[in-house]
Amino acid sequence: MKPDLFEAPDYYNLDDLLTEEHKLIRDAARAWVKRDVSPIIEDAAQKAEFPKSIIPGLAEIGAFGPYIPVKYGGAGLDQISYGLIMQEIERGDSGVRSTASVQSSLVMYPIWKYGNEAQRQKYLPKLATGEWMGSFGLTEPDFGSNPAGMVTNFKDKGDHYLLNGAKLWISNSPFCDVAVVWAKDESGRIHGLVVERGMEGFTTPETHNKWSLRASATGELLFQDVKVPKENLLPNKSGLGAPLGCLDSARFGIAWGAIGAAMDCYDTALRYAKERIQFGKPIAAFQLQQKKLAEMITEITKAQLLAFRLGQLKNEDRATSAQISMAKRNNVDMAIKIAREARQMLGGMGITGEYSIMRHMMNLESVITYEGTHDIHLLITGLDITGHNAFK
Repeated sequence: MKPDLFEAPDYYNLDDLLTEEHKLIRDAARAWVKRDVSPIIEDAAQKAEFPKSIIPGLAEIGAFGPYIPVKYGGAGLDQISYGLIMQEIERGDSGVRSTASVQSSLVMYPIWKYGNEAQRQKYLPKLATGEWMGSFGLTEPDFGSNPAGMVTNFKDKGDHYLLNGAKLWISNSPFCDVAVVWAKDESGRIHGLVVERGMEGFTTPETHNKWSLRASATGELLFQDVKVPKENLLPNKSGLGAPLGCLDSARFGIAWGAIGAAMDCYDTALRYAKERIQFGKPIAAFQLQQKKLAEMITEITKAQLLAFRLGQLKNEDRATSAQISMAKRNNVDMAIKIAREARQMLGGMGITGEYSIMRHMMNLESVITYEGTHDIHLLITGLDITGHNAFK
């Protein structure tokens, strides 16, 4: 892969809206991606391997639980800082950002928000350093967009719970040390349980032959009569709203992360267009190429403003699930369209591993599907503005 020459577009001077701390955090993440991710990520994607060597670096830049309080090992940062870190990581690769998103919003967040103090003290510090890695079990083979229909369940056996079921499309599952698993009790109520590697009957087979998120480890969580200690149940929230609250946090990170992927595709296409000579001049001098680039920077700028305002609302604890949903849908859709246009601008070179665009394009096919598909997010907005539920 070519050297990482990325220069971030900021057409509306959005840096002026950031604090000095925001910029320091973002620039540290950006420098780390250039130094430690860009040189290895193409090879990792080609080999379909998650580069575990980057886990300590992710922890060092605050990517694991950036908004978790310092007393639990987190960085104690605000939501805009979290978004900026996700933006920079996904500029490198969506799969690496997925690893960080899961660890932060789908594992650490529910333990912090829904767990008790003993659970926070036991799990969060080791998750923050990357000593332990986590996964999140909600999606099942027969229940994706309809998680309420899940069949994974647990029964009260007196001194423990007996857990049975299966979860599918789980990031980090092949190497996770702990999994936050959502399952129904005997009354059909959904609860979160922390399942630990080594518990008998708990296995995590890897999913192979992916064309997308190839540098991220994806797999299953299988439970066959797993004895889960009663102290591993998250006591402070139950019902479907509990895992959906985690998804709000993760979707917020995705809304920022997708901007990073789009920025990388735009920057690559712009640089290539200035250097590629056809018909005696750079292709950047042709109207159709300028149209593509002008539309890209416009859409990126709109997405940046959407994400920044959402970050302000999150900091004030005023962001609604529907607002987060809109940002996730819009920004990922924006990014995948930019990736496709950028790929065309590079011609045949756009499909090679010498450039990042095709990898981003394939990754974004997963990002537009997971944590709420594009169509489901449209229905969330539709429900919010009309009051009519079109899901069923």
